[in-house]
Formats: sequence, C-alpha cells, structure tokens
Amino acid sequence: MGNQGAHVDVMSWYMEIPTVSRLYLTGAFLTTAACGLDLVRYSRLLEEGDFRGRTANYVLMLLFGVTCISLVAVYTHVHFLGSALTFMMVYVWGRRNEDVRMSFLGFFTFNAPYLPWVMLGFSVLIGNGITMDIIGIAVGHTYYFLEFVYPVVAEIRGWRLKRILEPPTAMHWLCGNFENHLQLHQD
Repeated sequence: MGNQGAHVDVMSWYMEIPTVSRLYLTGAFLTTAACGLDLVRYSRLLEEGDFRGRTANYVLMLLFGVTCISLVAVYTHVHFLGSALTFMMVYVWGRRNEDVRMSFLGFFTFNAPYLPWVMLGFSVLIGNGITMDIIGIAVGHTYYFLEFVYPVVAEIRGWRLKRILEPPTAMHWLCGNFENHLQLHQD
C-alpha cells in the first residue's frame, strides 16, 4: 500500500483529456495566467508611478477595488474576480497616463485611456463574458473620480470635505509612510 499510485504524471493526465476539453482547459489556464500577468504589470506601473511614496493610498485603492468588486459579485453570481481587478487597475492607469500611445496586435494604435475599452472589445470578439470586465471598469471609474477628480472640484468650490479616500493614520503607519503623511498635513 503506502505510496503506490500516488505518483501522477501530469503530462500523461493532460494528454488523456479529450481534445475539446483539453483546449478549453488550456485556454482557461492561459487566460487566467495572462490576467494575473496584466494585474502584476499594471499594479507595478501604478505603484511605481502615481503612488510612489504613497503606499497607504495604494493599499486603500486595492481595498476599495476588492471591496466594491466583491459586493457587486455577490449580486452578479460570478466567482473569479481577478479580471475585474485587472480592468480597474488598467482603467486607473490609463486615465493617469493619457498621453501614452498603445498598440493592439501591432496595427491598431490608441491612447492609454482607451485600453480598457479595447480589451473589452477583444473579450467580446473572442466570446468571453464581459460582466466582470464592465464591473472592473465601473469600479475603476468610481475610484478615479473619488481620488483624482473630486478633490479638485472640492478645492475649487471650497467644500469642507476635500478628500473622500484618505487612508487612516493607522494605515499610513502600517505601510511605513507615516512621516510623509505627517509632513503633508503640516504644510
């Protein structure tokens, strides 16, 4: 008894799957992997760009996105939320980098703010569901408005509440940028 039969040859198992199911499994795996790579790429671009030295604000953006996407997912009965988080980050990155030129498949060029819409169109073309993509774009738009548009409008109009998405002091302390937070509020 013991370990007999416990050894599994993954390649043999994979090749035994019927062709259509194997193609579906491969496509699902590659789509998930690509989504993860996009998530890491745009997360890195945001963290090293607009959120450099503002780690607490970056963590708050992630928490805002995960919370909003999770709340909406309960009512839409979807289970894989990575795509929505990726679309949220792509949306925010695109809006913050309006002048960056992008290329899709090497022949279609556009500015960065259109990237989530180009990705959405591609999802439609290949027959993927777009529910999570649209949720990600909507959450990204909400975040972008609350973080970058509302403070400017509040300042111009003299409203008392200038920033809605200000991380709490404890989050600044946990993220290691408490000194930066204190300097900003002393000026």
